This record gives sequence, structure tokens and C-alpha cells, in this order.
Amino acid sequence: MGKIQDSIDRQIAGQPKEVFYCKKCVVSNQRPRIVFNAEQVCSACHYAHEKDHVIDWSDRRKRLQMLCDKYRRNDGRFDVVVPCSGGKDSSMVAHKLKHEFGMNPLTITWSPFIHTEIGWTNFQNFIRSGYTNILGTPNGHLHRKLARITFEAVGDAFQPFSLGQMAFGMHIALQFDIKLVFLGENAEAEYGGDPKNNHLPGHPMEDWADMYYKGVTLQDLIAWGKEHDLISDKDYVASDLRLYTPPAADLLKKNDISYHWMSYYHKWIPQENYYCAAEHTGLRANPDGRSEGTYSRYASLDDELDGFHYYMAFIKFGIGRATSDAAHEIRDGHITREEGVALVNQFDGEFPAKYFKEFLAYLNIDETKFWEIVDHYRRPHIWGKIDGKWVLKHRVK
Repeated sequence: MGKIQDSIDRQIAGQPKEVFYCKKCVVSNQRPRIVFNAEQVCSACHYAHEKDHVIDWSDRRKRLQMLCDKYRRNDGRFDVVVPCSGGKDSSMVAHKLKHEFGMNPLTITWSPFIHTEIGWTNFQNFIRSGYTNILGTPNGHLHRKLARITFEAVGDAFQPFSLGQMAFGMHIALQFDIKLVFLGENAEAEYGGDPKNNHLPGHPMEDWADMYYKGVTLQDLIAWGKEHDLISDKDYVASDLRLYTPPAADLLKKNDISYHWMSYYHKWIPQENYYCAAEHTGLRANPDGRSEGTYSRYASLDDELDGFHYYMAFIKFGIGRATSDAAHEIRDGHITREEGVALVNQFDGEFPAKYFKEFLAYLNIDETKFWEIVDHYRRPHIWGKIDGKWVLKHRVK
């Protein structure tokens, strides 16, 4: 088993060596930053209880109304930036702001690594349903370099997308003199993580590296890549890096730009987001049936590399795409824990074979190198070998 001391994913070192699962859902204590109480119930389930019994959603809606009233413009200019892929969550956010609160959103999209056919169709359907969109596509040569670096350095080739997805909207807000940026959900609250910002409308920017980037900055990644001969100064110029990092906090503050999660103001239920987007923005489910690694047909459809993000979470933490989907649907009351356990044990960790060749080609690696990196991230308290094959040591029951 490969050692992980060369990884710079700061989530790994602090993982508990004893594995246990939430008594109410199917997530384990291996999810980064998740918190469990004395009854072995996870922070996401605790927050779900607050959503159902503590939070006054009518009051939160009034707060959203006041926020929109503050920033709404009546001169035809855009008044809110909404990062949007055309998927269920972001489409719901844009629709709600435009049609329920009278805002004039400028939607922006940080380009997927490789558009899927259904993802591109949904993206175009969303635009045709009545939205202006700016598609931001980074330097393709650099983007592939960064994907290769992050696959090796943090065990997730998806990281360059995460960097741009968060930063791009802030840059567009500055360029268009828009004061408000709206994202979807607070994943730390909804899926399990550090609960300290559960009742804030957005993460303070000083928390972004830990909450969104595995504790690693773009500068950390480039330094690691240079050390391992995966990138050099010839591969980019300074301007190529600009959109991967947010504008300075003092500049955003000076221009009165803030970002908010819709999940703070509106009770977040992914299945209902899908119904909203399907009705109003032309969202279509996966025509091939369920997505690899889960039982769902309507989430994360737009990128051919997406499945490897979830697969590497399964490798690193023993919990994958089906765990995230089932855990949230248990909390939403759509399935029982017993049903969730069965779904996780059937689908979690399924290899994303459909776009494997495309993934290898994009990162410019072969299968031998791929499995070398994958095995590098198997933790000894999570994985073992039986008859020469890797097996999880723990499964949700």
C-alpha cells in the first residue's frame, strides 16, 4: 500500500482510525470535518432536525426578500450573479431569484473539464429558458496540468474545477459592478462537516481553503507540481491563474460584494430542486439510467470526469456517491435507513468505467499510473487485501 506522506490533502492526516457510522443515516466518521454527538448521530442529521423543527423558514424567506430588496435594480442592469451549470440545484436558485423575488440574474458557468452530452443539453435548455450566461473556460493546457497535479497531490483531479467554480463568480461580480453572488447549498451543513458556519449565510473567506479546497491553495498545488516536475513556469502566465483564486477580501468588502447560500434562506431538498428545474428550465435526467456509483439519475450530470471525484472519495474515506445521496434522502424522509443501507452496499464505490479512457487521456496517464495513484490513497484502517484483492474493512450495516 502506498504511503500518503507526500500527499498535501490536509483532510487525511486527522482522520480517526476507528470507523463507525451515524445511527440515523449512512455516513461514517471518515467524512472530513464531520462531527458526531454522544448518541453517535452526525452533524448533518442534527442540522436536518433543526431544518424540520427549529429554523423558522418563513422568517428566512423574509430575510431573503429584504436582501433582494436591498440589491435589486430597476434600471435593467444585472443585480445578482448565480454560478450555474444547468443542473438541478443552480437552476432552481436562478429560477427562484428571478421569478419569485424579481431579481435580474447574470448566470455564469465555470466550464466542466469535458462536457457530457446530457450536461451540454441541460446547459443549453437552461439558457433557452430565459437566462443570460457567461461561460468561463480556463487555459486548457494549464487546466489539464492542474488536474494531473491534484490527482496525485490530493487524490482528486476535480480540484481545479472547485477552485474556479468558487472564484469565477466573484470576479464577474466585480467586473459588472454586481454586489450579490448566490450559490446553492452549504455542503458542510447539508452533507456533514464542520458545523461552525451552519447558521451563517456564507462561509467567511478565510475558511474557503479548508471547506472547499482540502486545505490546499492554488499556490500549494503549483509548488507541489514544480517539485514533482509536472508543471513549470513555461506552462502559464500570471493572468492564467487569476480566475482560480478569489479577489482579495478587502477588495470585495470595499465594493460591498457578498455571497450567500440559497440553502440558508430556503429549505434545501435536492429532489424538489430537480422537480423545479425539470419543470421550469428544461432539465433532463440521465438518459442512460442511474449515474455510476449511485442510484440517482439527476445529479452531477455535466462532466465526464465527475465520477472519478466520487470514486476517489470512496478510496480515501470509504464513502462514495451513493452514501451522500442516500444519507440526504434519509434525512429528507424519502427513504428509510434500511433502504439507504441497501442502496449504499449495492452501488457505493462502483468504478466509473464509462469515461475511464477519457479520464486517462485528459490527465495523460496510463492505467498502471492510475492504479498506482489510487492505491497510494488507500488508508490501512479502511482497506485490506483478501486473496490479493482490495476490500473495505468496514461497511454500513
